[in-house]
Amino acid sequence: METKYTVKNIEKKRDHLSIKWADNFKSKFHFLWLRDNCPTAIHPTANMRVFNILSVNKKIFPKEFQVKKRKLNIFWSENNHQSQYELKWLRDHCYTEINNKKYISPYKFWDGTLKKNFNKIKLDYDNIIKEDRYLKKWLVLLNSYGFAIVKNSPTKKRSGFKILNKISHHRETFFGTPFEVINIPKPNNTAYTAQALRNHTDLPYFEYAPGYQFLHCLINDATGGKSSVVDGFAVANYIRKKEKEVFNILTTNYVKFKDTDYTQKAIRILHSPIITLTKNKDFNDIRFSMAAMGTIDIEPKKMKKFYDAYQYFASLLHNIKFKIDFRLEAGDIFCFNNRRILHGRTEFDPNSGNRHLQGYYIERDEIIARLNYFNNIKI
Repeated sequence: METKYTVKNIEKKRDHLSIKWADNFKSKFHFLWLRDNCPTAIHPTANMRVFNILSVNKKIFPKEFQVKKRKLNIFWSENNHQSQYELKWLRDHCYTEINNKKYISPYKFWDGTLKKNFNKIKLDYDNIIKEDRYLKKWLVLLNSYGFAIVKNSPTKKRSGFKILNKISHHRETFFGTPFEVINIPKPNNTAYTAQALRNHTDLPYFEYAPGYQFLHCLINDATGGKSSVVDGFAVANYIRKKEKEVFNILTTNYVKFKDTDYTQKAIRILHSPIITLTKNKDFNDIRFSMAAMGTIDIEPKKMKKFYDAYQYFASLLHNIKFKIDFRLEAGDIFCFNNRRILHGRTEFDPNSGNRHLQGYYIERDEIIARLNYFNNIKI
């Protein structure tokens, strides 16, 4: 057994057990935490906690404890209960050690230079369908780079479901699934026109914006209509390093996003910062859409600085330093993290040919959960 999983000394303190391991690392395990994590607290097949924290007193404590055969045995002060913990499980879940570890972001930031290595983010449709190792590679790209392009997929309508179902179920919205990205009369969204689309994230007016988007190109023989892609996290990280005040403005001011789709009996309004962060100060999401921006209603004393920051961020999101332009071909599926990656397109001529994409959404949770499964993450 590894040294780190061997107990050198164990002491009972006022509200916790202090364990010194053979590698001299010290762990604290509070009494309520230990009782809450007794192996009997977890249902054997549902793998959910069945223990009721209200069934014990907050002053519960170990009457007796001993380490025997690589296990910690505790006899509790209440309900004549005994717990038995694997030492390896205790050390692996040591929250002293977990909180001392330096956070490592799963994201690989990229800029316009990625275009030189564009094949890095391309995969073949049949490989993903047939082999889980390619499915996992696809998920890794989606999580780390935030986007990928699947090549040689079928071009039959609604055929995107087959490969997306290899991940999980899709996210439904009022646009329907799949939604049709074509030029139509009287559009309810500018995506359904031949006009250029500025780089944006989709549906920022939803409290929980769709996590990942998949744009399946069925046909693209019209003149124009070049796609663009930008790593919003990379741009935000650049600002965090170079323009701290701008970064602070974009992460702390709540701006209004809105949708008044004429086909819906609904008015969607959401206030959110343009950039949000996680507890580790990593990037959580980017909400950016000039088209879906509502009338800004932040405090007057902050308005000038906000617009300066907003315009600066927008300029970087459309700067050749960060964005990549490319042409979608029939059979391509453009896949990206909608809460990180911004996408857009140039204007196309609908009289020169057809351009038809079908769109799908999947929650970010589903991508990460499937990847956790492949990586055999223990909890």
